[in-house]
Amino acid sequence: MIFACQGISKAFGEEIIVKNGSFHIEEHEKAALVGINGAGKTTIFKMIVGELSPDSGNIVLTKGKTLGYLAQHQDMMSEGSIYDEVKTAKAGLIAMEQQIRTIELEMKHLSGEELEKRMDTYHRLVTAFENANGYAYESEIAGVLKGLGFTEEDFGKRVDTLSGGQKTRVSLGKLLLTRPDILLLDEPTNHLDLNSIAWLETYLLNYPGAVLIVSHDRYFLNRVVTKIVEIENGELMTYMGNYGAYAEKKQMLREARLKEYLNQQQEIKHQEAVIEKLRSFNREKSIRRAESREKLLEKIKPVEKPIELHTEIHLKLEPSIVSGNDVLAVEHLSKAFPPQILFTDVNFEIKRGEHVAIIGDNGTGKTTLLKILNQVLPADAGCFRLGTNVRIGYYDQEHHVLHMDKTIFDEISDDYPSLTGTQIRNMLAAFLFTGDDVFKLIGDLSGGERGRVSLAKLMLSEANFLILDEPTNHLDITSKEILEKALNDYSGTVLYVSHDRYFINQTATRILDLVNQTFVNYIGNYDYYLEKKDELTAACTGAPFGSAACDSSDNDNSKTLSSSKLSWQEQKEAQARERKRQNDLKRTEERISSLEARSSEIDGLMTQEDIYTNSVKCQELAKEKADIETALEGLYEAWEELAE
Repeated sequence: MIFACQGISKAFGEEIIVKNGSFHIEEHEKAALVGINGAGKTTIFKMIVGELSPDSGNIVLTKGKTLGYLAQHQDMMSEGSIYDEVKTAKAGLIAMEQQIRTIELEMKHLSGEELEKRMDTYHRLVTAFENANGYAYESEIAGVLKGLGFTEEDFGKRVDTLSGGQKTRVSLGKLLLTRPDILLLDEPTNHLDLNSIAWLETYLLNYPGAVLIVSHDRYFLNRVVTKIVEIENGELMTYMGNYGAYAEKKQMLREARLKEYLNQQQEIKHQEAVIEKLRSFNREKSIRRAESREKLLEKIKPVEKPIELHTEIHLKLEPSIVSGNDVLAVEHLSKAFPPQILFTDVNFEIKRGEHVAIIGDNGTGKTTLLKILNQVLPADAGCFRLGTNVRIGYYDQEHHVLHMDKTIFDEISDDYPSLTGTQIRNMLAAFLFTGDDVFKLIGDLSGGERGRVSLAKLMLSEANFLILDEPTNHLDITSKEILEKALNDYSGTVLYVSHDRYFINQTATRILDLVNQTFVNYIGNYDYYLEKKDELTAACTGAPFGSAACDSSDNDNSKTLSSSKLSWQEQKEAQARERKRQNDLKRTEERISSLEARSSEIDGLMTQEDIYTNSVKCQELAKEKADIETALEGLYEAWEELAE
């Protein structure tokens, strides 16, 4: 064991954060601390690093072990460069290297016993320097910075000129390079693009120390951790396995607890009914028996009702107007912020009902594309067309559509005056605003809470084409799951930018990867994208940048270069063939059902006296049944082929 929380408690006034909670982390273990927003995860981290003190209990770090902490927000005001700031993580090695060089110069002028002593010191330092991988520390710094999304051109930028997200990445790089025995990382994937997140996953999996992570990135947790520590209603519970195993185990435990609770409630109601009946007899013996049962009932230890899951809320979204089949057509679109070219001569289409995710590195132009489509920014060249009856609903990261001086309730009711108070409360409850929460001011909300209000407004609009920019940013896992269910049930069209791979996997039917100033098209979810990424990227980006978005489909023939660049016409034909197959399959099933029903009907007729005594009628029915059996044989074979 490298670290442990033993019976810790913490409260702020009447608000209990954690009560008598315990967990531990073993050496080399990778674990996660999970819970809804506001559950107390960051508070526990601050207690571990000593920024806050527990009201009771102990936090123990094994003697001689070092601890490193990455907070969510960084306030770095250094005037030095990114490289110099991160290089301070190797200050001890750099000092050792300077000492080695100094001794090398000194030894030229020494002899005898003094030289021997200096040689001993020199060999000891060189050995320690080599063991600490000292000769490679510069390449290690460069590798970490590049892994976190910085280019060599960025290395010289001053830290105090960086955005908050960039400063967080600098802090993370610096922390990783110090190599503490246990890493505490609070939302480390925030501000990282997909490639950087994948790099961080690999880095942490190979990290020799222990890691404790707070993150809402379920894909990341599934890849990295082997233990989940959950904080819920002030209680700490440990589950072995990754996030998927935890979610499954938690659901099983909840179902078992709910079953136990319902069984007990049923038994209590039964006993109360028996007691009431015994008392109604109004006899001495019956009253004594009722009193005896009451005493037994009082001794029953009540099973606490499991907490209601917000994910059980079913948010049904239906656009009020159905759009045409052609929702969006982008033709020869280009955009640059000189000297940087984002994308050039891009062409793609989106059809009704598609859920399309746009992915790509930070700064490649994903959000810019959404702003062009929403007419917030102009394109440099090219155009886009919206289809018949298309109504756009736009969700931006900055939540510009919200009024900071309004309450949540007023924000909804002022925009949708036809809604009743109950309807507004139901919609807000679906986004986890209940009770007096609905009267909070927008200006007092966190980023995640504002995001949920914006999403609630969007879902109430008449939009049938949702354009979403990072919709899961700042949302906790419960909120993400609600949004996933809502979008999966949504019959309209969705185009969104996201770095949340789990969310993409759950909701996308198609992916557009913005790479090398063009879009590579994958007809599938994130797992499919990973499977085809190298093949399609090489095929598409080898073509001139002006080519249309490259395509990938589930057809086995997509392994060839020609089919990996399917034209939209070819995709339409493929979709038409699939619709025909589905229709043929349905018709075949209906024909089989009809003939089987007639065959059963003939069997019934043959048992009737007026039929089996009529030889002519019998022969007719026998021939019809034989024909049916022959027809069914062929239909079964056809069905199998269509089903394949």
